[in-house]
Amino acid sequence: MSTVATYSYTHSVTYVTDNILKSLKDIILFSGLDPEHFVDSWASNTRAIKTWLGTGDLRRVVLEIYDPFTDKLIIRWDIDIVYGWSEGDGSFWTDTEQLKYAIKKAGLLPWQAKYKVMLDTRPGRPDVEGWGNGSYRSTEDMVKQSLGSTVEHSGLAGQAGYWRQR
Repeated sequence: MSTVATYSYTHSVTYVTDNILKSLKDIILFSGLDPEHFVDSWASNTRAIKTWLGTGDLRRVVLEIYDPFTDKLIIRWDIDIVYGWSEGDGSFWTDTEQLKYAIKKAGLLPWQAKYKVMLDTRPGRPDVEGWGNGSYRSTEDMVKQSLGSTVEHSGLAGQAGYWRQR
């Protein structure tokens, strides 16, 4: 029985990882940004997200979009991780329409905008090559819009939201 549960959890981790990355790619593309840097970092992002989802150490995936001239945050997208995984029927889904609507509502970004993917993990998490500590840009004078669950597999889920100017 434990072999089946391990396989199912591994499958959930893979599904959620793939769909978080696809969601980030959609945000980048539909916001009018160049996805080249993101695509070039795909393997590293996959390795880190999959590792830390697997150990239960990933708390949030963050996409900061900022002005490179002022280093000020323009908008920030968060995908909070929910660890409610359970054996069962293996229900899974991704709400791409909800995400597309939110991206459209947030609007196109300035041509000069840059972005950075950051991962918020629990202290003591295992190291992943190419990943270290960092700090977030300030969300002061911003408000968070929650979208709710956008990806789920057997209770392992990602709940999206974005920070916008007041």
